[in-house]
Amino acid sequence: MNLIVRALIRLGILKKDLDYHLLRASMVIIFFFFGYQKWFQYEAQALLPYIGHGPLLFWMYPVFGVRGATYFLGVGEWLFGALLFAGYWNKKLGILGALGSCFSFVATTTIMPFMPDGGAASAGGFPAMTERVAFLMKDLILLAVSVYLLRQDVIRSSLFKTAVSDSKSTVRQDASPTEAVAGCYCR
Repeated sequence: MNLIVRALIRLGILKKDLDYHLLRASMVIIFFFFGYQKWFQYEAQALLPYIGHGPLLFWMYPVFGVRGATYFLGVGEWLFGALLFAGYWNKKLGILGALGSCFSFVATTTIMPFMPDGGAASAGGFPAMTERVAFLMKDLILLAVSVYLLRQDVIRSSLFKTAVSDSKSTVRQDASPTEAVAGCYCR
């Protein structure tokens, strides 16, 4: 096991911010591909049961129509991905992208309890899932990644402000929750 640990260290697994950069890049790629497929008819048809039963998305069909709703989602996904990408250089834009990403995945995860035939009846129903609900389960992880990126960008934006203002209190990324003061992590 020590050999594996040493090899991973040599490969750079402990590189500062590796997880942060990999997660951000992954989200940018996901939003690019998810947004791209929204421009095609097959995706508009595939999304009918999801958007139609989403408690936060159902309004899109009456307002935009089937194709318009998928175009709207595609533009939104590309916008969130672009903002997340810009977050490499501008944390405020990263915060906007992460907020949009959080909303996106809250909207999709809330569909799960409302999906007709979401529980596999042949297996006794919930928690056994059909493929439609199982497809949405990935969004729980993507929501967690979005919250992580949001938190990191808020911390990094605060660090930058603190460094620029030359304040005596420093916001730290590594502060524990027990050191939280007035909604920010300070030491």
